[in-house]
Amino acid sequence: MTSSSPAFTKTTQSRLRRLNLVMSLPPVVFASVVLLAVDVHTWWHLIVLAPGAVAALVAFERWTADDLARVARPCLIVAAVVWPLGVLLTGSPNAYWGFCAVGSLALRQVPRRRALAAAGIFAYVATVGATRLLVQQDDVRGVLISYVLVPTALTIAVTVLTVVGERFYDLIRELDHAREREAELAVIRERVRFASDLHDIQGHTLHVVKLKIALAQKLVLRDAEQAEKELRETYALVSDTITQTKELAYAQRRLNLSAEIENAKNLFEAAGIRVRVTREAEVGPRNSELLGQVLRETTTNILRHAQATQVQITLSESGIAIVNDGVRGDALPELKGLSVLRQRVAGEGGELTVEQQDGRFLTAASFPPFRADVPSGGQRKDDR
Repeated sequence: MTSSSPAFTKTTQSRLRRLNLVMSLPPVVFASVVLLAVDVHTWWHLIVLAPGAVAALVAFERWTADDLARVARPCLIVAAVVWPLGVLLTGSPNAYWGFCAVGSLALRQVPRRRALAAAGIFAYVATVGATRLLVQQDDVRGVLISYVLVPTALTIAVTVLTVVGERFYDLIRELDHAREREAELAVIRERVRFASDLHDIQGHTLHVVKLKIALAQKLVLRDAEQAEKELRETYALVSDTITQTKELAYAQRRLNLSAEIENAKNLFEAAGIRVRVTREAEVGPRNSELLGQVLRETTTNILRHAQATQVQITLSESGIAIVNDGVRGDALPELKGLSVLRQRVAGEGGELTVEQQDGRFLTAASFPPFRADVPSGGQRKDDR
């Protein structure tokens, strides 16, 4: 469960699909029904005109699923046939609707010369509409208005709106990809900080060890006692470095909770996630370090594994709670970092809770009242 590009993009497209269906499909269905009701005067009119409306609905539904390429050509052919049949056989000035809808959507499938393809659609609608003059020569003005000008103008309008809509959804996709990249950068910055801490621990130590060993080599024959002292100090220094490295690897180095809260807030905001920090009380140094580790690990998990849009961090007298949305799936994910921290929190007499429900994820670490380092009744403060 990661925020890698394929899964992330797939979920975004699914949201856009639902948005398109909810916002646009009902008007399209309503328009198709109304136009059929206006133009159908007998049963065989329905047989002639219905395929055009069905082609428009199928094309639109597949467009919302980003799968229009598979059905664009057959839908366009069906709708293109219905328009002249409607003009010449049923006298239906609205039979262009299917071709108008499918054609405007299918333009996205044209890789080059899209403007020329759009001009072809408009010309086809106008030319076919003008053929009505073959069967209705007594009302040239009415034919030109009802079968040529109105259908062509509406086809142009629908095409323009469709192109604008496509640009809008392209912008949403670009913003979503930008948010994904920000989240990945936040994780990378966290890794860089870890590497910097590791360098601080080992870089200086290794340099000192090198100097002490070189000194011991010079003293081993002249001053064995001093050489032995240097080696003892080197051994102690290496042992201390090993301990610090283990602590760093398991996020056990001393942390400042306030600094971790500010860092988490900055990381979330950089990733486009709204964050709210509520301080109900201040936590003393005995528990703050461990709570800082919980917050750091949870922040990394949210950035890497969730599609959060908002995060709530609540700091209380007994512990910390972090709630985020954007959880995918119903199964509780396996988060090894939190599993290690659960053992440490339990070892200190506390409890680490991880829950997932209704698309929200809760991570909370708490300690019994007698473990609290700050008296109750702290002043409540919100940081936004």
